Amino acid sequence: METSFSILFDTYIEYFGADHIYFTFYLLNLIFSAIAFKLGFARKLPLLQTIFVYIMLAVGVYVLTIFSILKLPITESLIVVSLVLGIYRYRLHRERNA
Repeated sequence: METSFSILFDTYIEYFGADHIYFTFYLLNLIFSAIAFKLGFARKLPLLQTIFVYIMLAVGVYVLTIFSILKLPITESLIVVSLVLGIYRYRLHRERNA
């Protein structure tokens, strides 16, 4: 009996097979990491620093994707983090305008 914590990984394998799985999970992790960074970072950075941060984010997501392929719930965690930060920012925006 194999224990898998990654629902998204199992669903992807079931419906699409193992073709291009690393690239797909890399893109998903990169997108949700960028969203989490954008929503969670409070202050605005200069352009060069922002570019550097996104390049380092792309490099770091490489390691996260390896963990996703090993069936750890990395992508699911990034989705939850993005949702929670999105809800927080929406409520903060709504409270400031009220």
